Amino acid sequence: MKLLTPLLFIFAADSAVGFTSISSSSSQRRCASLLRSGNDDGVVSIDVSDLGLTIADLEKKIPTHNFSLESSGYQSTSRLPDVDDEGCYWVENPEDIDVTLRIPGLRGQPAEALNVLFSTTTTSITAFGRIVWSTIQMGISDTDDCSFLSLDGEDGIPIVGEDSIL
Repeated sequence: MKLLTPLLFIFAADSAVGFTSISSSSSQRRCASLLRSGNDDGVVSIDVSDLGLTIADLEKKIPTHNFSLESSGYQSTSRLPDVDDEGCYWVENPEDIDVTLRIPGLRGQPAEALNVLFSTTTTSITAFGRIVWSTIQMGISDTDDCSFLSLDGEDGIPIVGEDSIL
């Protein structure tokens, strides 16, 4: 337990610095002096009363009609850790996730021979009825609302587009 105490203090200190970066400079000075004091009990406490927030403010539900949250990115389709082919482009919002796959291992497979099998936690691509690529999803999908489209792509790599309802 002695070994974990400094690690917890470092984590709490990092969190405190990140939080006070949005507050006033007087709060930042208090935080800096607290971190320099070397509090040995591992508990970091910071007075943020100058922010003007109350517990009621923090408990309010954020209205979803005021903004839309969408994220996107690329991931590798290879199992090899050194290979980053960016073959998976995804766009996710609160309702669904759209995925476009360009898997180099499918080079030469005709788009018409590809099929996508959906389960609640996995997605598999078949070529001529045999599973040739599979992935484990990070969430759960409604298989009744999943669809795909396959097209011939550049360099003989087929493009597989998937739409999954979360």
